[in-house]
Order: sequence, then structure tokens, then C-alpha cells
Amino acid sequence: MPETILSLRGVHKRFGQLEVLRGIDLEVGKGEVVCVLGPSGSGKSTLLRCINLLEPPNAGRIVLEGKQIHPPPAKDERESGKEGSIDYVRRRVGIVFQQFNLFPHKTAAENITLAPETVLGRGGAETHRSAISLLERVDLAEKADEYPERLSGGQQQRVAIARALAMDPHVMLFDEVTSALDPELIKEVLDVMRELADEGMTMVVVTHEMRFASDVGDRIVFMDEGVIVEQGPPARVLGSPMEERTKRFLGLVLEH
Repeated sequence: MPETILSLRGVHKRFGQLEVLRGIDLEVGKGEVVCVLGPSGSGKSTLLRCINLLEPPNAGRIVLEGKQIHPPPAKDERESGKEGSIDYVRRRVGIVFQQFNLFPHKTAAENITLAPETVLGRGGAETHRSAISLLERVDLAEKADEYPERLSGGQQQRVAIARALAMDPHVMLFDEVTSALDPELIKEVLDVMRELADEGMTMVVVTHEMRFASDVGDRIVFMDEGVIVEQGPPARVLGSPMEERTKRFLGLVLEH
């Protein structure tokens, strides 16, 4: 197990009377790719949103790079950029959603430069150069001045990935990022994610793409009803699952 970069202990999340996460314990190593599988409603997306504090947990402890980010530190320690603050988390954890959420009135490059300029206070020329470099990284340099409506779904999602990378994150979260795409566009997004994995990016990926999970994942975590049912190397979990719930889920998914 590589050095731990992210640790969750006893994480619970409720929405009203509905308990979506029921005591999640999870360690993620630096440079590890963890693929999270499970049926709809199992708590996968909520898990990601708790990790970057879009949805603060109701109970439990989250530690990022050795610093506790939940429960939050005392009020006088939560100034912008301090350990445990929301800014501290946003600068280190990038997230890409199923929906691209690009600003329609901004070009691809402008979508990428917005956060570094407003959150990090970087200059316009510096952020523009960085945006072009990131667009090259996702094979879209020629689309820098295009607006989202002129881009395909796969291109928009690659811009969204570049936007998340603009903050120089240490951990990347991906929430079903291919599920809104036509089949022929899925590969171009997964190829970018494969390259990130090859470069050593720490990634937690909620996905139904079994081939990607098998080929790229270092570990598979199977969730159901708000708990981690089973986890382990992809070959073992996908090939010889130990839990009945995992077997049922994979039986349904792998038939299609």
C-alpha cells in the first residue's frame, strides 16, 4: 500500500431521514486509482461529494494528506487557505461530474482560467498559457476559443477535466463522467483518464465502465445501501467476488 493520501473513518451522511452513507471506512494511497462500483442509490456520488466537502458528513472523520478536513478545525483556524478550510480542500481535490457544468458564455479557455484567477489570484497571461497547455493535454488546443455549444459532449467533458486540473489538484474525483455521453464519445474521455492514471494522479472514480475499472483501477470498491460491501484488486473482485451482493450486481452488469 503506497503512502496514504486520503483517509475516511466512520463517515455517515443523511438527507432528512434517509441515511445514504452508513459508516464508510476507506484509505486511498498516493497515486492509486480506486474505482467505485455499485447500483444506483448505493451512495457512490454522495461519497465523492463528502470527500471534497460539497456535502459535509454528519459523522465521521476525513483526513487529506495528513490534515483533518472533517470535522472542521476550530473557527480561528479556518481562514482561507489554512489547513482544513474549504479553500484548502478545493485546491487539492478536483472533481468532474456527469454533467459538464461549463459556463456557456465563456470559451473553453475562459472556463479553465476562471478558478485559478478568482481562487488562486493568478494573472491573466499566466492562466491563459496554462489553459492552452491543459487543452493540449486533453487534445483540444484548437478549441480554446470555442464556446461549449460548439463542442461535442466528449469535448465538453474533456474541457471539464482540464478545468479541474487547472487548480493543480493532488486528488481527482470522477463521478460517472461518461454516463451522459454517446458510446462513440466515451473512449476519448476514458483515454484522458488513462493518461492521468499513467502519470501517477491519485483518482477515485465512480463508474460503470467495467473495462476501464479492470484495466486502469488498482482497486475496486463495491458499494451497496450506503456501505462498502467488498473491495480488492480488480481481477479478484470482478473475477471471483466473495459477497453475494457483489455477485448479483456483476451478474447483471456484465450480461450487457
